[in-house]
Amino acid sequence: MATKRSSSRKKAGGGQKTPDVLELLASQHAEVDDLFDQLESAGEDRAAIFQELADRIAAHATAEEKVFYPAAMRDQTTEMLHQAVEEHLALKRVLADMLELDPEADEEGFMAKLAVAKEEFSHHAHEEEEKRLFPALRKLMSKDEREALAGEVLSAFEAAMEDEPRTHIPDETSMAASLPPP
Repeated sequence: MATKRSSSRKKAGGGQKTPDVLELLASQHAEVDDLFDQLESAGEDRAAIFQELADRIAAHATAEEKVFYPAAMRDQTTEMLHQAVEEHLALKRVLADMLELDPEADEEGFMAKLAVAKEEFSHHAHEEEEKRLFPALRKLMSKDEREALAGEVLSAFEAAMEDEPRTHIPDETSMAASLPPP
């Protein structure tokens, strides 16, 4: 299982440059989905997989909130982006609760919260971003803008991953990230 997580990290964390920010973010969504699936079927390695999952979600949210969402702010996307930071907040709150649990000692409570976190993430990533926000941005942003933004988002993600980003989650649960006006 460690090999699978290592290869996930390589895909999102470098090696190959994703030419479009929307493709980059969608690939990160898929990697998180994979970690959720691994975690649901894990036995004794559950804590390590959860740390990887929480780190990836935290780093992904940081890159979106600090780089992607401000760059994507348009009159047509304002409502979607404000909803997105509220969805991040809801997910961070569940993750903060999970960080307080021992995945093996409180398996029932941990797995219940995992199901909620998975649903929150899936709705946010696939229903809101990939089905609503990304198609709008394909029309509103040029290919060159999306390609340039991919490098910035990837850099922010990689920088966040260097610092065990899961440890910052509890400090980010009082209010949603602020966004600039369009």
